[in-house]
Amino acid sequence: MTTEPFPYFVTPHFLSREDVDAAIRDFPKIDMGGLFLPESFAYGSAFARLLNELEGPQVRRIVEEKLGVDLEGKPTMITLRANCQAKDGRIHADATFKLATLLLYLNEDWADMGGRLRALRSGTDIEDYAAEVAPQGGLAFCFRVQPNSWHGHKPFIGPRRYVMLNYCNDQESRDREVARHRWSNRVKKVERLLGIGKIPQAA
Repeated sequence: MTTEPFPYFVTPHFLSREDVDAAIRDFPKIDMGGLFLPESFAYGSAFARLLNELEGPQVRRIVEEKLGVDLEGKPTMITLRANCQAKDGRIHADATFKLATLLLYLNEDWADMGGRLRALRSGTDIEDYAAEVAPQGGLAFCFRVQPNSWHGHKPFIGPRRYVMLNYCNDQESRDREVARHRWSNRVKKVERLLGIGKIPQAA
């Protein structure tokens, strides 16, 4: 674990190449920007197994030990992103209802200079970073959420898949966030039917 500028750890091969390929194959077909609950889309069996494993006791134990945070009995929330838009990547520290966040990337080899996650020293300067990681398939970036857990990335437009696992402070705040995402996901789907927000996919 690294403690500066905030507690985090990076695991480049959190998933094997074989498991990454299976997860990408079975990842939901999402042609919109934004975060979505897994329940909003159909997905394959390999991706379903991955979600179950992420919310299981082994991953929880790893996060607890590496970040030095007590997650006993803490509820989890999973959201997905498939596409990155120009507005994404803005500096933020994560919402206070979260205790820890794990980002698991499910992309092919990453060559673009944009879209690389940066652990930042402040909330105002994307160039003032302590570390930068490319969102390679199978890489996990996990951090303890606190007021200075600033992170973000330079602009990128295109597919940028990840699963975000959050350990939440309590069930009430978790359920409130799930309800918010559920409503937002419904609105986005209606907008898509009206031709709003659909992102063209590569053939």
